[in-house]
Amino acid sequence: MSNKNTTEAKEYVLKMAKEHDVKFIRLWFTDINGILKSFAITVGELEMAMNEGMGFDGSSIEGFARIDESDMIAIPDPDTFQLLPWRPREHNAVARMFCDIHMPDGTPFEGDPRFVLKRNLKRAAELGYTFYVGPELEYFYFKDSKGTEQLDEGGYFDLTPLDAATDMRRETVLMLEEMGIGVEYSHHEVAGSQHEIDMRYTDALTMADNVMTYRLVVKQIALKHGCYATFMPKPILGVNGSGMHVHQSLFKGDRNAFFDANAEFNLSKEAKHYIGGLLKYAPEFVSVTNHLINSYKRLVPGYEAPVYLSWAHRNRADLIRVPGYKPGQEKATRIELRCPDPACNPYLAFSVMLAAGLEGIQSECDIPAPSEDNVYKMGEAERERRGIGSLPGNLWDAVKLTQNSDLVRKALGDHVFDSFIENKIIECKLYQQQVTEYELKRYLPIY
Repeated sequence: MSNKNTTEAKEYVLKMAKEHDVKFIRLWFTDINGILKSFAITVGELEMAMNEGMGFDGSSIEGFARIDESDMIAIPDPDTFQLLPWRPREHNAVARMFCDIHMPDGTPFEGDPRFVLKRNLKRAAELGYTFYVGPELEYFYFKDSKGTEQLDEGGYFDLTPLDAATDMRRETVLMLEEMGIGVEYSHHEVAGSQHEIDMRYTDALTMADNVMTYRLVVKQIALKHGCYATFMPKPILGVNGSGMHVHQSLFKGDRNAFFDANAEFNLSKEAKHYIGGLLKYAPEFVSVTNHLINSYKRLVPGYEAPVYLSWAHRNRADLIRVPGYKPGQEKATRIELRCPDPACNPYLAFSVMLAAGLEGIQSECDIPAPSEDNVYKMGEAERERRGIGSLPGNLWDAVKLTQNSDLVRKALGDHVFDSFIENKIIECKLYQQQVTEYELKRYLPIY
């Protein structure tokens, strides 16, 4: 953004704050685990904050800094100014702004997930590309956070009787749109009390900010109705978990670089190499797109979650799906990566997807034949004959693959990469020590 545009954006924010009688501005950023962090300033500090930033202690933020290098500066991005609709509107309104984190000397902080994504988007821009994404985040409504008592028993696209879930989904869509976030679809998902709201395709940085906002809005509306919304990937045994299928494409100017009118499936060579890169590197980056112990309880055969490294034109059992092309909608040509889940850090997840795809393009990565047969129903020997590998089956195995990945290290940068690996190893070791309800029920009465 040019200095002129930046100045105009700051002036617009100050004008909007005055017109809407904004009293507090919440400054938002994320840690490496994708948890939203926030502190508030008064409107009197807003101009200084945009020009100089606001200092805070980064030593308590996961993946940020050690205690001896804890001073950080949060610089609000004026393009992200939005009023919070669930706070008072007439007097003393509250707004939010996403922040870029800097060091005290003014240099960008390499541990800031937003900076990580910006760096990867810059690499794409140097190659002439703009990265667009459209994630589909699924989630559950429960009675409270202490259990998994559902609000309804509906199924996919079911029109359930007017109930709390229907009202909450409607309010969530209206609130997202009030905050400038476009919504395309909202519907009931496969499992009981499971829902999905799909945001309109946009550039990856805006979408990462939107994902963080979306998750908070969903939870805020549920709280208002006395319920609890969760993006936990697999909260209930025996039913579908919650995914975050990510539709993605690369544009060169106004042209969709993934579209070729004369190619099979209308996929350009760039698109096919991009798919090849995702398939090749998915085992290495899946610990980032699926970063919880619980994530791998979802990634098992039989629940529409992809496990095998395959792609297809329509089949939803594969890791990558290519939605059907509609004549006249060349710009909608895209690919859909189906393994990520909605608990991920979107800045880091979009970064590793893009890095894998770009590596596929630059190295002209081969793409296997599409697997139009259901890979779940193939035997192991048949999958091996076709060269269809699989994702790691648990977080520990996934982290071990990531730990040796030059691609993920380059995408995340040394600081985030090392912090992420350390954090996940600790999580795995803590889980390994737990005695679960399953073990008590299965073993205690017998041994």
